[in-house]
Amino acid sequence: MFGYPIETIYLIGLIIAGSLTLLFVFFGDAIEGITESIPFLSPTLVLAFMTFFFACGYILEMTALFSMFLSVLISIFSSAILVTLLHIFVFVPLSSAEESLSYHESELKGRVGHVITSIPVDGFGEVLLASSVGSISKTAASFDNTPIPSGTKILVIESKNSIAFVTSYQPFEDTLKGDTL
Repeated sequence: MFGYPIETIYLIGLIIAGSLTLLFVFFGDAIEGITESIPFLSPTLVLAFMTFFFACGYILEMTALFSMFLSVLISIFSSAILVTLLHIFVFVPLSSAEESLSYHESELKGRVGHVITSIPVDGFGEVLLASSVGSISKTAASFDNTPIPSGTKILVIESKNSIAFVTSYQPFEDTLKGDTL
């Protein structure tokens, strides 16, 4: 084909597809927005298909188990299966996981956490807010302008401009334990 052995064409195609995949990893954000409306033409899936196709074709031709025509058909079929599996089991879960970890500042109000870096008067420290999906480390300032030492349990009163305004927190149940009636 084109005056070159088919193995050479598969190898050159594999090198080109691999190089394009590497470039896409570094500069893919610019291209990703263009093809966002057509999910089956995603550059990631197209490049993965090309890489799988050329790799499978090269292996089949080097082992010489089948004719050239049958090797091409097997390469197309196996590449389609591999890309489908990649899309279903890797890309779809990654895209939904990315959305589930995001939060808005308004959602922090009322959350309980603890201080990791002491919060001085008129200064900033750091708090850790844990949830079922992960932990959020946030810059914090004292709401009532009192120092809060490291390790103290806190309650987020409000959050604005990426700063959580917090106060020391003692659960109501803990308050009742100290009272004698």
